[in-house]
Amino acid sequence: MLSIREAEVSDAQRLSLLAETTFRATFAASNTADDMESHCRNTYSVAIQTAEIENPKMMTILVEDDQQLAAYAQLRFDQVPDCIADKTAAEIQRLYVVDAWHGQGVAQALMNACLEAIAGRGLKTVWLGVWEHNPRAIKFYQKFGFAEVGEHVFPVGSDPQRDLVLAKTI
Repeated sequence: MLSIREAEVSDAQRLSLLAETTFRATFAASNTADDMESHCRNTYSVAIQTAEIENPKMMTILVEDDQQLAAYAQLRFDQVPDCIADKTAAEIQRLYVVDAWHGQGVAQALMNACLEAIAGRGLKTVWLGVWEHNPRAIKFYQKFGFAEVGEHVFPVGSDPQRDLVLAKTI
């Protein structure tokens, strides 16, 4: 039975492992080992996950199946790129699903939870960055009504990669 809930500090260790594992599964084949190592070390440590869970300008949402993490998302409420007119917009900074859960509706349920959390804060616009070479993710976001509004750089280690910025009104 799947459950969706906001992360607590006690989840930081499991979240750190999930975040690194899903990022590597998604992008390791397209990046050097050094860049992956650098990115993961500087992004997914337990200390970083703890700080992000505690940050009032962020929200981490977990999907669990019998206390096993199946997916997670992280929302940010403090940074908006120039290509977004609504400067109060929220960002879906991360949304990752464990491979075993792909195709089972987990990503859709998690996206809906993200949109509900953002709307619950009274916000009207949501944006996200998606790697230009990730057509599966782009198609997923388009199904939810996201449209391209710009681009930004997403560094993976020493490699500055191009992300498309997608946004929608909720």
